[in-house]
Amino acid sequence: MIVRIRRFFRTFFVFVVVFCLLRMGFLVFNRALFPSLSGADVLGVLTHGLPLDFSMAGYLTLLPALLLLASVWTQRPWLRRTLLVYLGIAALLIASAFALNIVLYPYWGFPLDSTPLFYFFSSPADAFASATPLQLIFGPIGVLLLAAALFWLLRRLLVSGSLPPVGRRVATAAALLVLTAALFLPIRGGITVSTMNVGRAYFSENMRLNHAAVNPLFSLMASLAKETDFSEQYRFMPDEEAKKIFETLCDTAQISDGTAETLIRKDIEKPNVIVVVLESFSSALMESLGGEKGVVPNLERLADEGLLFTHFFANSFRTDRGLTSILSAYPAQPTTSIMKYPRKSQSLPSLARSLRDAGYGAYYYYGGDADFTNMRSYLVASGFERIVADKDFPLTERTGKWGAPDGPLCERFLADLRTAGALPEPFFGVVQTSSSHEPFDVPYSRLANPRLNAFAYTDSYIGTLFAEMKQLPIWDRTLIVCVPDHLGCFPEDISNFTLQRFRIPLILAGGALERRGRCDVVGSQIDIAATLLDALGLPRSQFRFSKNLLAPAAPHFAFFSFPDAFGFVDADENAVIFDNESGRAALTQGQNADSLTLLGKAFLQTLYDDLSKR
Repeated sequence: MIVRIRRFFRTFFVFVVVFCLLRMGFLVFNRALFPSLSGADVLGVLTHGLPLDFSMAGYLTLLPALLLLASVWTQRPWLRRTLLVYLGIAALLIASAFALNIVLYPYWGFPLDSTPLFYFFSSPADAFASATPLQLIFGPIGVLLLAAALFWLLRRLLVSGSLPPVGRRVATAAALLVLTAALFLPIRGGITVSTMNVGRAYFSENMRLNHAAVNPLFSLMASLAKETDFSEQYRFMPDEEAKKIFETLCDTAQISDGTAETLIRKDIEKPNVIVVVLESFSSALMESLGGEKGVVPNLERLADEGLLFTHFFANSFRTDRGLTSILSAYPAQPTTSIMKYPRKSQSLPSLARSLRDAGYGAYYYYGGDADFTNMRSYLVASGFERIVADKDFPLTERTGKWGAPDGPLCERFLADLRTAGALPEPFFGVVQTSSSHEPFDVPYSRLANPRLNAFAYTDSYIGTLFAEMKQLPIWDRTLIVCVPDHLGCFPEDISNFTLQRFRIPLILAGGALERRGRCDVVGSQIDIAATLLDALGLPRSQFRFSKNLLAPAAPHFAFFSFPDAFGFVDADENAVIFDNESGRAALTQGQNADSLTLLGKAFLQTLYDDLSKR
């Protein structure tokens, strides 16, 4: 009896120790993110991560415990073989989760969740496009070596030595059964009302320390468990209360009320509309918004000539979330991406469909893989009649890891603009750039910093695109919208829990534009749809989350989200970033943090109600 009970506890605590050692490895490999790490910080990471380690160890101990229970009655060889296979699988899962967390965290800034799986299974080639050749070669080797080391350790500590026969079988079986059942306690996190969750590991005002304490295997499992049960997520308040609060955040007016400022020249009935989605751009790249000098001179020139929104925010942190925010005015979700679910994404309203109903053609230009993250199904369902993507470019032009760089992309779009009949007017065109994304392999070398150089490369072709367009007759009949999908790799190592992480420029330009200058109204990507449709005099009642940026009576605010948190910024730039895992505000700015938190919760709850019904 004693030998088996010892083996039971040894199994549980060996997993716990392994998790602690791997969390230390996270701190070592990402030490650049923790420049002032103290011994107390390391101790905090280790101790506060233990509840999640205990929970994950509980899950992983279940099968070995049942095999121990079976060994009371039989000593057949299949027990040992089953345990060896199981430990091999467990070692591979642990190694993969912790290794991915170590590699991805500097880029994404949150613990491992289901997002990488979504990208991998939707398009494996693009999922690895950000990786360097060394990472692609040594990454899998490193995972396999770590898995082999873990398997050797687990086998040596948990399988070596045979189990002796049992004299008191019933008593031993009963004891092991009770211990196995008791694993429910660490798995659940005790017997209180709350169950185990990622927020149990949070202990510091430094969010990176909290993330270092999180067991990535638990975080991944928790994320997968949340994937489809949308109707039960984010239940902050009674539905009626959330509905009443959300109604105060809705813009129900139309342009016909005469309060919005004129955006488009009155002599143009149906201007062409071109949306340029700038991969990973941010306000930090523009000197006019307090950012870097000389990186994007062409974008700066366009802003000087057009209308620059100075207090504008991205709704999330990834392209798939950004596209649905821009093109469907649908807010990004912290636990999933609606683009992952074609059945749901096809029900979204879309600018392309609204404009096609008004007689426009709708065309999409992208140098990368349009099948990545279910993008094509979303674009087709949205009403785009032609999608130009990587396979539409010759192999000689597909020189980047994401496909055709932004140079050939802009040249292709210009060629179609110049070709009679290629883009019949009026048309709605979207040009999505990709070169300012890791690994920054651009055919350009103006700046020493490879990240900034990639942005400068895209900017150079944006300049060429619009300079050439000005020479074409359509310029005077065209409205340009330049907006990033999200902030990406610059500033480097920026935390998700800062407003700067979500600040992006919105620039309107073109010969059809009436208003020019700067606009300081607070808004986000989901407000583009209502602003454009009102300016065009088109209905937009389907876009319930969108607001006209130029209507004084509209409620002006910005909402954004990322795993597992949301941010809310009001018209006066009072702000809160609320961490759902810890249940507390990670950042407050200005006054009325509690009221902003309530508004954000009502908005998020309403969003998930809507998501569950689509």
